Amino acid sequence: MKTLQEILYKVPIEGVSGNTGLLISDVVFDSRRVSNQALYVAQKGTHVDGHDFIDQAIEKGAHAIVCEELPKVCHSHCTYIVVLNASKALGIIASNYYDNPSNKLQLVGVTGTNGKTSVSTLLFRLFEGQGFSCGLISTVGIQYASQSIVNTHTTPDAITLNHHFAAMVNEGVTHCFMEVSSHGIAQNRIEGIHFAGGIFTNLTHDHLDYHGDFKTYRDIKKIFFDQLPSSAFALSYLDDKNGAFMLQNTKAKKYFYALHQNADFKAQVLECQFSGMLLKMEDMEVWTQLVGAFNVQNLLAVFATSRLMELPALEVLQQISKLKPVKGRFQTFQNPELITVVVDYAHTPDALENVLKTINEIRTRNEKLYTVIGCGGNRDKEKRPIMGQIATALSDKVIFTSDNPRDEDPAEIISQMINGVEPQHFKKVLKITHREEAIVMAGQLAHKGDIVLIAGKGHEDYQEIAGKRIPFSDMELAQKIFLKPQ
Repeated sequence: MKTLQEILYKVPIEGVSGNTGLLISDVVFDSRRVSNQALYVAQKGTHVDGHDFIDQAIEKGAHAIVCEELPKVCHSHCTYIVVLNASKALGIIASNYYDNPSNKLQLVGVTGTNGKTSVSTLLFRLFEGQGFSCGLISTVGIQYASQSIVNTHTTPDAITLNHHFAAMVNEGVTHCFMEVSSHGIAQNRIEGIHFAGGIFTNLTHDHLDYHGDFKTYRDIKKIFFDQLPSSAFALSYLDDKNGAFMLQNTKAKKYFYALHQNADFKAQVLECQFSGMLLKMEDMEVWTQLVGAFNVQNLLAVFATSRLMELPALEVLQQISKLKPVKGRFQTFQNPELITVVVDYAHTPDALENVLKTINEIRTRNEKLYTVIGCGGNRDKEKRPIMGQIATALSDKVIFTSDNPRDEDPAEIISQMINGVEPQHFKKVLKITHREEAIVMAGQLAHKGDIVLIAGKGHEDYQEIAGKRIPFSDMELAQKIFLKPQ
């Protein structure tokens, strides 16, 4: 246990009522998880205000309350700390409570619309391959010391983050790679965390349902780099029009990577097939099992980060040659009929366009490309017609289906996607609401040598329908359909 005074170190405080010498057993922001002698942090959330549950927290044994506004009735046996922003305070408090574990790690954050999972996972695998003990915090899950933990948020809350960082330190982990989402930045989940480096991948249309407009979304991403310390490095993708903007105000050492512009780190594609690519980096050639221009960007970010973290170039390229595709990111297999199936997480217009362009660059045009695609419910509706337009423009046949419809009518989501289809592409469209039936239909339509892209869900092993998560894996279903005995 720590004293409240220790836990509040560096927290900007507006006022205190009570004793800060109290011993604190736990830090929580959910009143349902309060235990005796806990510190309860009352945050104002999007849907719920933690201030409404202060009395409940005290009844459960909370000894101290961090809040933005004092309750009308204060209990004499409880200490109240008033702050301007409780979610920012929570980040610093959580870090202090766990002995600032991020200071003891080489922690690298990856932010951007697309590529976060791939870059962070590939870095984790590469450094593990070099003999380092590593941690990973990503959309796919949290990994360290042979543990694999399900992750419900791309960037977990501040308490969960610091809990895992502390566990990593105890397990001897030296390097950690984590995704930093725009939601995580906006909600101050990374407040109080020390980063050794930050990577920007790209910025395209996504999450506007939450952020409101593209400028706000962009500026939220930039905050991550604005807050990096001078001891850190900041690596940005210069080919993206926001690449230079992201690093304008950072105190960190600036570096850029690019495929088409002069930059600190460059790469060239010499050969591309469904089985992999031959790349040139620092005048050395390397064969990779990953495919597509977007993966060249990802691998270049991985290479640049490894070099900035002082790994030898040749050893980095040797590790890159061993890396396999990240689960649900352009994962491919071919059946005995030579039908190539691609499963990819592409759920933004830019990601979908990248995947389809990659396939079209590799294919011979003597075959057909079938795309199975949907859009998630209760999410950004503006991108739906754009996704529909891209899918039909770059495919021979498109089956519009459900993704994770959540609380929306899947048929209505499909209609919104079809609204973006240009008239000359209407004949390419099929509508099959049930996702399994849509993938089965793709299997029936595809013939020898054809290509089937199943996009949108990637690594996910569920479908979220009307508040329920139903087991569902695109890859498992595709293998069952396309690899069944003839």
